Amino acid sequence: MICHPIYSDSNSKTSMSLLAIAAGIKQKESVNKIVKKFPPSDFVVMLFHYDGVVDAWRDLEWSAHAIHVSAINQTKWWFAKRFLHPDIISDYAYVFLWDEDLGVENFNGKRYISIVKEEGLEISQPALDPDLSELHHHLTVRNNRTRVHRKIHKLISGGRKCDLDSTKPPCAGFVEMMAPVFSIASWRCAWHMIQNDLVHAWGVDFQLGYCGQGDPTKSIGIVDAEYIVHYGLPTLGGLVAKKTSSSLHQSAVRNRSYVELEIFKNRWRSSVKDDDCWVDLLEQSK
Repeated sequence: MICHPIYSDSNSKTSMSLLAIAAGIKQKESVNKIVKKFPPSDFVVMLFHYDGVVDAWRDLEWSAHAIHVSAINQTKWWFAKRFLHPDIISDYAYVFLWDEDLGVENFNGKRYISIVKEEGLEISQPALDPDLSELHHHLTVRNNRTRVHRKIHKLISGGRKCDLDSTKPPCAGFVEMMAPVFSIASWRCAWHMIQNDLVHAWGVDFQLGYCGQGDPTKSIGIVDAEYIVHYGLPTLGGLVAKKTSSSLHQSAVRNRSYVELEIFKNRWRSSVKDDDCWVDLLEQSK
């Protein structure tokens, strides 16, 4: 049996990066604000239209130069698996795979790229404004005393498992899935983790350390200097059937996400067990 090493790309062939957003027409104003933070000299924009509405975006000045992909009721990760194959986008330096419900008043895309290059971050995300954002993991909250942080910077109360010595997700080497940014080398790895038949990618975030092209406590981090707001709007899933209430629809989406999380975790455990070549380099490094 031949054991293959983890693939690592050489340096990107271009300084251009890709901004990909799953968007519905109801969030047009929000998406427009996001795109304007990414100068066209440095970024290509791709919109994934989960509601099938494309023509209504044409009045925006950047829309004619954007790439538009439409598929009804699909998620960001479904689109990413099918349209962001690493070979197809290999010329980009970084991939921003963002949700549509983000506030970007305190964010600049060009400055962000400069920071992640200087800090050597292969996988990153902008920090979250703690006062305005929907928060799930303390690691992603902005530290206003640093430019970048890579691990929990203060003790957490309430029974959480994170402490100042933690080295595992979600306490270190971790980003959330609403606004991740990948180097093209790390994206090649992350893309292969996304399952063809699962659409929400729950569980992938906890395994991204294996895609960090090295020690994830150094190569994965949160950029505090360029921070955003995550509003947490219930837009996932596209259109809602006329006879189905929005709350019931969102409940179904959430239930399906939990189901997919367990499927992913079981597949990961099974793959590790069955792979004679598997060596957990992250565990060895601790």
